Amino acid sequence: MTRDHQSNSAICRCGETTIELTGDPIQSVICYCESCRNAGRGFERDLGSPQTVNADGGVGYCLYRKDRVRIAHGAHHLREYRLKPTSPTRRVVTSCCGSPMFLDFTPGHWLTIFRDRLSGRAPEPQMCIMTKDRPEGSELPNAIPAYDTQPPRLMIKLLAAWAAMGFRRLKVAWR
Repeated sequence: MTRDHQSNSAICRCGETTIELTGDPIQSVICYCESCRNAGRGFERDLGSPQTVNADGGVGYCLYRKDRVRIAHGAHHLREYRLKPTSPTRRVVTSCCGSPMFLDFTPGHWLTIFRDRLSGRAPEPQMCIMTKDRPEGSELPNAIPAYDTQPPRLMIKLLAAWAAMGFRRLKVAWR
């Protein structure tokens, strides 16, 4: 992982909502799954969100331990969206400017921050995941590994982060 990034917060595009981040992310990825692409395009279309889905069909994220994330300002602007009412993943967007801020796989111990929301220099993506779902004809970045699904390397990093948290599962709440 590149150690020279200087991101320590995620900020919505109008500056009304800030999430403080401590330490390095667990991983920086580009996801090509249908859920991420559909949700991102829906936010762009329905909420006037900034572009979330990259030209190649991927969505950039940085994964952080939940114990290293704090909603510092503008929590009252945060709204959650789920692709299905029973989905364990909630996508959180601001009502002030429609900025997608993070994904929360609620049973998990990590928070998936939209890379474009990071202030300063964000860590470069380290891998492409879920490439089996990428749009036909799209080109993947050649400089980083690409995986059809969630690779074991990512799962090991998530497990190590969870162990460092004492196997706790925190809830992210703002109300």
